[in-house]
Parts: sequence; structure tokens; C-alpha cells
Amino acid sequence: MIPLFVDLTGRRIVIFGGGDVAARKARYFAREAKVTVVSRSFSEKFSEIPVESVKADLSAASDEEIGALVAGAFLAVGALPDPGLNNRIGDICRKQGVLFNNADGETGDVMVPSVTRGEHYTLAISTGGNSPAVSRFIRERLEADFPALDAMIGLQADVREWLRACEPSQVKRNAILWAILNDREAWEVAGGDPERARRYIREKYLV
Repeated sequence: MIPLFVDLTGRRIVIFGGGDVAARKARYFAREAKVTVVSRSFSEKFSEIPVESVKADLSAASDEEIGALVAGAFLAVGALPDPGLNNRIGDICRKQGVLFNNADGETGDVMVPSVTRGEHYTLAISTGGNSPAVSRFIRERLEADFPALDAMIGLQADVREWLRACEPSQVKRNAILWAILNDREAWEVAGGDPERARRYIREKYLV
């Protein structure tokens, strides 16, 4: 598998299962996609997530009925407590060319990473399903150790524009950007007043 960022705007995601795992998956995808959740019952958590709910007893559903539910979908998710049923849904998806993520059972075509994001960045972490706890640990450490990450990325974007206007050497521009990233005080001011941070950078690196 290789990591990709995919625009899911307007795409249809079908999630099988109505428990907490399914709710977590639905919340993840509902940021962009049109999400349909199929289950006999639904966790209260779904009341806070914009999804279409379809009641169905999947254990009694035929392959044709499940196939109709995933027809035209970009991705389906097996989040049922029965790994065998999840695997069966995955087989049906593969026959229809629908990508499949399996929360419990045989590995599907897609793995959902642990994600941290800001206005200017998205970081996704995966251990290939071997240790979700490690993925969460890394995500939480990144968030704790780099609270000014979003501000620093915005500041770097500003500095790149300034450097293009006043420094013809790309080697020197890259050296300045890297020096700022290794400047502890720059990180501290970046997390505070944005104008103070810009002034600090100009006076130290651009004069």
C-alpha cells in the first residue's frame, strides 16, 4: 500500500455497522463525502453525524442485496462485530470494483490512518493495522510537541514569498527557511502574535 490524499467531495461512502467503530469511521468520512450507514441499529453518536441511515439485517441479506447497497460507491467500510460478514462484504465490493476498508477481518484495499490537522496541514499516521495505539501515540505527541505547527507553516509560506522577492539564490533561500525551522525562539513567537513573529523573522533573517 502507498499513502495518498484523496478528495472525497461528493463521493459516496457506505459503512456497514451501527456501533461506535462505525460512528468513528462515519465522522471521519463525513467531513467531505456523502455517507450512508447500513445496520439493524445505530449508536446515539450518529445523531451528531450527517449521514443517511439504512436499516437492514445484513446477516440475512443476500449477496445481491449487499451488492445493491454498495453499487456506485467509491468506498465501503466493514465495521460490523462479525469479521466473517465483514470479509463477505469485502468480497462483494471487490467484484464490483468498490474500494473496501475492513475494521475487523481480512485487510481490505484501504487503511484509515490516525490524523491530525490544522488550517495549513494534514498529517496521517499508520502502522498498517499492527498497532493503532502507536498511531494514536505519535499523533498525540505531535500535537503536544508542536502546538505552533500550523502557525509556523503559515509563517514559512510568508517568508518564502519575501525571499523570492529579495534573494535570487535558491540555495540561500532554502538555508534561511531551514534555519528558521531550527530556531527555537521562532517557534515560540510563531505560536503567539503573528505580526510579532513576522517582525522577528524579518529582523533576524531578512535584513
